[in-house]
Amino acid sequence: DCPGKEGTAGRKRNLTLLRNKLYMGQRRRTEPVVESTTTAGDHGNLRRSQSDRTEYSQKLQEKMAPQAVSSTPATPLQEDEEEVEEVRRRMMARRVKIIAELLQTEKDYISDLDLCIQEVIQPLRNMQIARFDVDGLFSNVELVHQLSTKLLSLLEEATTDVEPPMQIIGEVFLQIKGPLEDTYKIYCYHHDDAHTMLEYYEKDEELKQHLRDCVQSLK
Repeated sequence: DCPGKEGTAGRKRNLTLLRNKLYMGQRRRTEPVVESTTTAGDHGNLRRSQSDRTEYSQKLQEKMAPQAVSSTPATPLQEDEEEVEEVRRRMMARRVKIIAELLQTEKDYISDLDLCIQEVIQPLRNMQIARFDVDGLFSNVELVHQLSTKLLSLLEEATTDVEPPMQIIGEVFLQIKGPLEDTYKIYCYHHDDAHTMLEYYEKDEELKQHLRDCVQSLK
């Protein structure tokens, strides 16, 4: 609006100011948030803030997904302890099975002895056959039966209502060791003679029939 040179000079100044404003505005839009003039301390603060955000994000993920924590591999020490514990459990389970089998075997053995005494020895004694030596043929089986019954009683006493780690079986056999040796020493000593006697009786038809009757009653 200003005529003459002053008007022209004023327009030039206005144009210059406008260019500067446009340039500064464009610079603000295109420059990074952290300018090159940032000091070393400012860079340190920026790095720490990024680290804090990363740590916070990890903690948040752990809280939102706790199963991720459980998938962390165990340390070698933990693996060793778990392996030792697993071996201990397997050994204890095996020990429990062995003790149970021992008890059941002893019960079956006593049941067989009961049948032998009731269905074979006592009937043959009652027959009172002069040439049939019942005691020689069966030796001290009745004493073996008594001892086995005692052994079973001790085993049951040591295992009934007792936690598996506290079941002391060895002491039972140490306690009955002497009677076991004395009883089976007699039985084993007469075993060969009893076998020879049985072969002889089987050649006698009458005695053989008595033995067959006893075996049939057992069946």
